[in-house]
Amino acid sequence: MANIKNIEMKAQQVEEIRARIEKAQSMVVFDYRGLTVEEVTNLRKDMRNAGVEYVVLKNGMVERAAQAAGIDASFGEHLKGPSAFAFGYDDPVAPARILRDSVKKLKKCAIKGGLINGTVANAAAMETLADLPSREQLIARLLGSMMSPISGFVIALDQIAKKRGEPAAAAE
Repeated sequence: MANIKNIEMKAQQVEEIRARIEKAQSMVVFDYRGLTVEEVTNLRKDMRNAGVEYVVLKNGMVERAAQAAGIDASFGEHLKGPSAFAFGYDDPVAPARILRDSVKKLKKCAIKGGLINGTVANAAAMETLADLPSREQLIARLLGSMMSPISGFVIALDQIAKKRGEPAAAAE
């Protein structure tokens, strides 16, 4: 009887992990060996502040959940040794960036690979993802690009008005 409850409990955990994988825009698999308790606590705090879920899960359960979610079987290659998982639900870049910065700062641990919108990615792809600007930075760049021609036009009109000796039109 206890064995049946244990199997049901594991099946429920696999289902919860599958739901996380399907909900996440990105998931980074991270080898956390060598981190002290203080370093892990700081890493978790950084993750929480960025809206990233950081958990340590059993590789076998994650592999079963990934199969249930329809993830390519090659994902299992990243699930060797101790693994922590960072799920990025709102910002797909945040987990990779935070972990990459931590690896550079602490000079230990490694990013093993992960998933980007359900596609298996190796460690190099996760590094590339970490180099992308955040969503807010991209929006700011886009708005800056859109405003550039308009502001140039306004400056040109202002210069023409000054040259003619007319007062510049006040913004209402």
